[in-house]
Amino acid sequence: MQFLVSLLWLASVGRASSKATSDSALTVKTNTGIFTGVQNSYHATVREFRNIPYAQSPVGKFRFLPPETLPHSDEHIYSTRFPPSCPQFEGTSPSFWNTYGTYFLPQNGNQNHSNGQSLQTGSEDCLRLAIWTPYHVAKGSKLPVIVWLPGGGFTSGGVDVICQKPQSWVSRTQGHIVVSVNYRVGIFGFPNAAGSDSPNVGLLDQRKALEWVHENIEAFGGDPEAITLWGQSAGAISTDYHNYAYWDNPIVRSSFSQSGTALKGTATEDYSHTNFTFVAKSLGCDFPNNPKAELQCFQNVPATQITNFIGTTNETISFNPIIDEKLVFSNYTARAAEGKLANIPSIYSDVANNDATLAPWPSSNVTVGPWEPAIVAGTLSGWVCATANTSNMRHAANRLTYRYQYAGRWSHVEPFPWLGAYHSSDNPMIYGTYWLNTTNATTGPTEAEAQTSETMQDMIFAFLKDPVKGPPALGWLPYTYGSNVLRFGADGVPVQNVSGYEIDGPCYGNGTYNPYP
Repeated sequence: MQFLVSLLWLASVGRASSKATSDSALTVKTNTGIFTGVQNSYHATVREFRNIPYAQSPVGKFRFLPPETLPHSDEHIYSTRFPPSCPQFEGTSPSFWNTYGTYFLPQNGNQNHSNGQSLQTGSEDCLRLAIWTPYHVAKGSKLPVIVWLPGGGFTSGGVDVICQKPQSWVSRTQGHIVVSVNYRVGIFGFPNAAGSDSPNVGLLDQRKALEWVHENIEAFGGDPEAITLWGQSAGAISTDYHNYAYWDNPIVRSSFSQSGTALKGTATEDYSHTNFTFVAKSLGCDFPNNPKAELQCFQNVPATQITNFIGTTNETISFNPIIDEKLVFSNYTARAAEGKLANIPSIYSDVANNDATLAPWPSSNVTVGPWEPAIVAGTLSGWVCATANTSNMRHAANRLTYRYQYAGRWSHVEPFPWLGAYHSSDNPMIYGTYWLNTTNATTGPTEAEAQTSETMQDMIFAFLKDPVKGPPALGWLPYTYGSNVLRFGADGVPVQNVSGYEIDGPCYGNGTYNPYP
C-alpha cells in the first residue's frame, strides 16, 4: 500500500492538473506577471505555482553580478513545471548523497550522480521560486508564510528536490504558505571575481527573492508581515547571515536555521581572487592585469563548460561565501553584543549525528562506518557548538530563541546503524515526505515516525502563526543558558524536553556527547 501511495505522489509532482487553465483560483496577478498554477493531483486542497521568476535572468553581462529587479509586467505565464536548478555539477567522490541519499538531490533526469558533469536539468535562467498554498485561500487571507532556502553546501541544491516539496504539510494545516527559492551556488553564486565588488551574489539572490515575496505574497493569500525565513545547512547559514547583514531591515518576522548558523565557519577570505582567476584562465580568459576584461571574457564562456571543468578536474576548488564585511562578517560575537542582530524570534536546530554523512564516505567498509570519535568531533565542532554559541549570544542580546535536536532513527531511512540521525534527515520529517525514502527498501515508515513528523510540523506551524506565544502554548519554551531544548524522535518518542546542558556540555568541557540519544 505504501508503495502505491508513493507512486501516486510521484505522479502528482510530475503532471499538471486539468484545472490549470480553467479555474480562477489557480490564477494570481502579481507585480511581475499573471501566473496560473496547478492543483496538486494527490492533495486536492493544495495549489502550486511551480515556477515564478523573482529577478532577471543572470546570463551574459549579468553573470557573476547582483540580481537585477524584474520590471512590472502583465504577461500571463503558466507556472506548471518546476524550475531548473542553478548551474552545478554532480560530484565524483563517493558519498552518502550520490549512493543512498539521492532523494535529497535536485531532480536530474536520471543522470549519473557521480560523473562530475554539469547537471543536465540545470540552467543559468534559474532565479525562480515555487509557491504552495491551500487551494481555496484568497487575497486578504493573511496566512503566515515560510520561505525555504535549500541546502547543498553552497555548491548544489534547488527547488526541485523530491523530499522538499511541502504539499503534504500545506494540505494538513490548510493554514500556511510555503515558498521555495532557487539561488546561485558555486562559482556562479560566490564568484569572488576581482572585476566585481560583489563576491556573494547568491546571498543577494536570496534577499531579492524575499523582497519579491514581501511585495507579492498577499496576492496568494499570504501576510507580507508574517514571513519566516527558513533554511537548512547552507540555507540555514544563509538565514543567519541575513539576521546580521539586514539586522535593521530583516523584512521577515522570524527565522529558522536548521543545522547551520553564521558561526559555522564556511566563509573564506580569498582576497586575491585566486580561485576565480584560476578557472577563468584555464578556460581562455587570461587577463592577469585587467580584472574587468577577465570578468567580461568569463561572462561569455558557456556555463556547462565552467561546471564541467570544475566538476571533472577540480571538484575540491572552493567557491563559498566570502567575508566582505557587508553580507558576511568576521566578528559575529561583537556584532551581536552591539545589537547588530535582527530582533526577531528564531529557531536553531541540529540533528544528533550531523557529521556522519558529511565526513569522507567509507566506501571500503561501509557497514562498519568511519571512526566514531572523529564523527563526534566533527558533529560537535561544526554543528552542536556553533548552535550552542549562537544561542547563548542571542540570549545575551535578549533575542527570543527556540531550539530543537532531531534524533529520530527509522530503519527504512538508515541503511547502516552507525548513521543515526544524519545531516538533512529531519527535512522530510518537516515536509511530511519521510515515506518516500526507500534507502532500506525492506522496511517502511512506522506509526511513531508519522507521529514524530506531525509533532514537528505542529511545533513549527505554531511558530509561524505566532513566534512569541505559539511555541510556549505547546510546551516549547524559549531557550536560556543551558535550558529547554526539544528532542524529536529519540527512541521513537515524538518529542521530549531535555536540558541544553546535556547536548552542549561537551562544548564547554562538561560530559560526553551522545550521537545516538
